[in-house]
Amino acid sequence: MIVSYPSLLTFLHSLGVTAMPSLTPLVPPVRRAQVTSLTTVTPSQLAAFAPYTSFARAAYCSPSIVQGWQCGEACQAVPGFKVSLTGGDGNSIQYYYVGYWPSENSVVVAHQGTDPAQLLSDLTDADILMENLDPTLFPGVDDTVQVHSGFSNEHAQSASIILNEVRNLISEYGATSVTSVGHSLGGALAELDCMFMALNLSPNVAIKGVTYGTPRVGNAAWASLFDATISDFHRINNDNDIIPILPSLFLGFSHVMGEVHIIHPNDAVECPGDDDATDRQCTIMAVPNIFEGDILDHLGPYQGIYLGTIFCT
Repeated sequence: MIVSYPSLLTFLHSLGVTAMPSLTPLVPPVRRAQVTSLTTVTPSQLAAFAPYTSFARAAYCSPSIVQGWQCGEACQAVPGFKVSLTGGDGNSIQYYYVGYWPSENSVVVAHQGTDPAQLLSDLTDADILMENLDPTLFPGVDDTVQVHSGFSNEHAQSASIILNEVRNLISEYGATSVTSVGHSLGGALAELDCMFMALNLSPNVAIKGVTYGTPRVGNAAWASLFDATISDFHRINNDNDIIPILPSLFLGFSHVMGEVHIIHPNDAVECPGDDDATDRQCTIMAVPNIFEGDILDHLGPYQGIYLGTIFCT
């Protein structure tokens, strides 16, 4: 198994990181929730995330094999899943797929993460300016809400076709929920998808999100809106992964709630609040700067499962 450390560092720099010491935010991050205590995540609770991890892993595979749900271990881990739409080229548009998960009566939307070897994907991450959400895709959102422009532009390329397919599957199967998953850049797209679906589907359709190694997506207003709208969301961070601390707080970015931090295999905690945890076991304290993290933790393992193009087997 070969992991290209230089290419991962390219991705790191593309998120706006330079070789500088840790900087204190110019403005302290807004505290939207009072952090009181950690919640231990049991091994059985961690194991329950496995299907979502496999969905995220499958998103790295070519649409030609995902279409028939023949993508090796990732597809075998969720038998009976029915893929109805695949897309993307893995370069200018990340791979994605949509399908129906019978056992959960849920429509699943999954996005590929960043393959650092793909230059155009890196350029998407390099665009670290923030912008308002497109009002045609996110109706009624206040203009104080801003998100990473690269993530927003990437999301917009496939949003409408994905929404149309989600509506078709809800109608066909009577699905009661939509589940969005992804790793890395795919996690950022899944986070955007959660809000997008909530604003464009019936309120009777439950929205769930599970993401892995997700960078910060938007500003404090985005995080506040997301937290108030999406109640079933987990963003899972592995050990000392540095991607979740990017883009930096001093650039105005802030995480949404829902962090699950895997400290060691079968040892994880759920951190209350957004980017305001004060316990050493939460990512913002465990990895205060890039020099105290490990980029290779970005790939996993997430309870024994690694994520990335090289793990599509």
